[in-house]
Amino acid sequence: MKKISFQADVLPLKDELFRLALRITLNRAEAEDVVQETMMKVWNRRDSWDKIESIEAFCLTICRNLSLDKVRHMDSQIVTLETEHDPADRSYGANPEEQAMQRDRVALVRKLIGQLPEKQRTAMQLRDMEGKSYRDIASIMGISEEQVKVNIFRARQTIKKEFRQQEEYGL
Repeated sequence: MKKISFQADVLPLKDELFRLALRITLNRAEAEDVVQETMMKVWNRRDSWDKIESIEAFCLTICRNLSLDKVRHMDSQIVTLETEHDPADRSYGANPEEQAMQRDRVALVRKLIGQLPEKQRTAMQLRDMEGKSYRDIASIMGISEEQVKVNIFRARQTIKKEFRQQEEYGL
């Protein structure tokens, strides 16, 4: 086991922790609070760091659990990620109509991701946006690798189906 340093090993994870917390809580302020609480919990458990196999998985697990606790305590869950904004897609050159359509598609996908059940949303976030392995995701979420694969598959299928339906019929 390597010697774990808070500054070198834990602090660099703050952006990744924030993205995970934001995907679960769907609220920027709550996500910031979750990251701060996560860092404090990790620091308070520094005496047991030498027993931890992966400090990253440890931090992500704490962050996920705290985020879920926040969501449970919030009266209603916001469906869209209003705090995130993508710059316009420049691949269409100067065509504002295509850029607007692309922004609308991205907003629709974000909305659909926000409507997924928590386990599917978290598994998809960790795999597709954070690039985690199925094993790491299983460890973070406390489920089997097969359950991770099923959750990701179902999430993708739901998003694909709903996206097509809304694109074709505008519902």
